[in-house]
Amino acid sequence: MQPTVQTLLDRPELALGLLTPADALPAEALVAPVVWAHSSDLADPAPFLDEGQVLLTTGTQFEHDDARADAEGFARAYVQRLRDRGVAALGFGTEVIRAGTPAALVDACVELGLPLFEVPYRVPFIAIAKLVADLLAEDAYARQAWALSAQRAISRAALRPDGLTATLAELSQRLGTWVGLVDATGALDREAPQGALGQPSLGEVVGEARSMLRRGQRASRTVLVGESTGHPQHVTMQTLGSGGALRGVLAVGDSPELDQAGREVVTSVIALAGLSLEQNRDLDRARGHLRTGLLRSLLAGDTSLAERVASEMWGPLPEAPVRVAVTDAAAHAIDRLTELLELRVDERGGRLFFARDGELIVLVLEAADQAIADELCAEFDLPVGVSDAVPIEGLAAAHEQALRALERAREAGSGARVVAFDEISRQGVLAFLARTDARAVAVATLAPLVEHDAASGTTLVDTVRTWLEHGGQFDATAQQLGVHRHTVRSRIALAERLLERDLSGFHARADLWAALLAVQ
Repeated sequence: MQPTVQTLLDRPELALGLLTPADALPAEALVAPVVWAHSSDLADPAPFLDEGQVLLTTGTQFEHDDARADAEGFARAYVQRLRDRGVAALGFGTEVIRAGTPAALVDACVELGLPLFEVPYRVPFIAIAKLVADLLAEDAYARQAWALSAQRAISRAALRPDGLTATLAELSQRLGTWVGLVDATGALDREAPQGALGQPSLGEVVGEARSMLRRGQRASRTVLVGESTGHPQHVTMQTLGSGGALRGVLAVGDSPELDQAGREVVTSVIALAGLSLEQNRDLDRARGHLRTGLLRSLLAGDTSLAERVASEMWGPLPEAPVRVAVTDAAAHAIDRLTELLELRVDERGGRLFFARDGELIVLVLEAADQAIADELCAEFDLPVGVSDAVPIEGLAAAHEQALRALERAREAGSGARVVAFDEISRQGVLAFLARTDARAVAVATLAPLVEHDAASGTTLVDTVRTWLEHGGQFDATAQQLGVHRHTVRSRIALAERLLERDLSGFHARADLWAALLAVQ
């Protein structure tokens, strides 16, 4: 353990006498770490001192106190400079220059809270400096031995079948604090001890980890969590993996062991965790190629091979009826996305299949299990298309439906959303055709009506739309619009003249309805 002022006072061979009563000093004054012992008789030694040092003096600067007009002011200013510099304590060597310690110096140290001890004539300053140096060396050796022992234990833990979990548990035990791993999806993957960091602190850590992952750059930071609980603590967070391909975030709670030696141990765990996650990434790539091959078998109708391989690798395929969901494989989030899907597959014991197909991710899920589509849309801001429910043999048709639904989801003007194919099928074939390349033609078709409405303040477009929606029935249209049926007749007649079309036939009405859908 690093030496303190109290450590020096407790050494009988030094026979140091504390002149400032302990109860008159700040609470931590006597247990503050001592980093070195230095001697100086300068009137202002502060520029040559560092925080945590013990200053030893024979009092030459106080030799003429009796003749100095303001001895108390000189002593107070002297002690104030030492306090400002962060000096841990002042030792006064007696019987060298003067007998006893100046009373003004004792009063100043009591007033300003600086520990002051008297050094007997028989004790040379070099003995105090040597003791501090020896204790610091012992502490450094002990910390290095601790770090070596911890690193060996962590290395052994990493060789276990549950290597990553065992590594984090060992780190937690060695540091005596909570340790957690947030995975690439932004979820708490594992922690040790389990449940040791409660809410809201845990939520704050996970939220900060997600922020670091979204930035996609290697980073480390220390955050203060749990302020609202009255028990705040600092948590050190470090990303795992390389920039642009982060694999997670390691979070370590506050601990007195996190000195230089402790940080070296944490660094070794970061390296081991990063290596473990990177190996998992390579394994994920291999799984990805296998999944892609199985998807092609499924879409080709060869379900027996896919069922046999999937059952051995991940569990049985989803039970029929199934749906196909398709989303974009966003380059910036593909690793996080696939890792999330692997986790969801594991949670379902199989019962969910996914594979990458070029620039797309294709999922096969049970008909009632559509929560994953909503999760992908919300978590990664991706459009998702979902097919109707089909038997397992109908996957090829369902895949085509999901692709069409994905196209519609991409067109959505309100951001990424999930679109089910039955939303399209309920609108009919014309609604789908009108969303391809027909918009420009539709705008030109309806231009005479739009221009007339703008110039004359009429509502021909709304009247024609309502009339077509009611199957060309004038009475129903008039009731819907709140006008007389003759008014509807005259508006439709005007529309026919402007469009130069006879709207009494089905073909003309269907064409006009498609144009209205295209510009809707």
